[in-house]
Amino acid sequence: MLLQQGQARDERVDLNLAVTLAGTAGALNAAAFYSVGFFSANMTGNVSTLSDHLAIGQWQSALFYFSIVFAFIFGAGVSTLLINTGRRRQVHGIYAYSVLTEAVLLALLGCADLWLLEAWRTPVVVLGLAFLMGLQNAVVTRISDARVRTTHVSGMATDIGIELGIAFDILRGRDRETDAAHNRSKLRLHLYTIAAFLAGGVLGVVIYQAIAGWLFMVAAGLLFAISLTGISRSRRIAGRKGSSGFASDSAD
Repeated sequence: MLLQQGQARDERVDLNLAVTLAGTAGALNAAAFYSVGFFSANMTGNVSTLSDHLAIGQWQSALFYFSIVFAFIFGAGVSTLLINTGRRRQVHGIYAYSVLTEAVLLALLGCADLWLLEAWRTPVVVLGLAFLMGLQNAVVTRISDARVRTTHVSGMATDIGIELGIAFDILRGRDRETDAAHNRSKLRLHLYTIAAFLAGGVLGVVIYQAIAGWLFMVAAGLLFAISLTGISRSRRIAGRKGSSGFASDSAD
């Protein structure tokens, strides 16, 4: 699910990506909110809160909320630069390497949550997780041609409403029946993503209550497994292509 890109991806691959990473993001976001009281991936809410603090002159709080938004954008920008560099250098599995980077940084963030002094723990966890959510969202956006989002659900909730409206028109015969399969596919993808985000959030809080910051380590381990599987497969594919090219050259 981290190798095929754009139109080469089918519904099953997109569903696997959406459910896995949305569930992970939901767990991390909910657990972080339970722990420190801030959302790291809800940029709509963070920008609204930023505007409130600016309006009433609470500059220090406004700066913190601005930092959350900046960290998310910065994470997406770093992810894009990493992917672009990998694609220019024809690195097979660059998206898997990007998720591996997220896993490493998430493990470090777990260490911060477990062992940093309380005065430092909240800003480091919130800003660090905002950076990672921006990084992850950029990865899935690029690899799926923006069909999949995993770190927030506002856009997908809107898309569900749109697809339900289209489905209603199809049922009434006001829209083309040929669009029905595509409509069902998109609706299924968005519903599964939101359901995974919700279930991940519930599970994340329950696990965080039991093991605290070790939840970040568990999530990092899952991302490690996903990314290493993608890297291994990309190397096998590259090896087969290399062997085929060598055989052709030898035959000539």
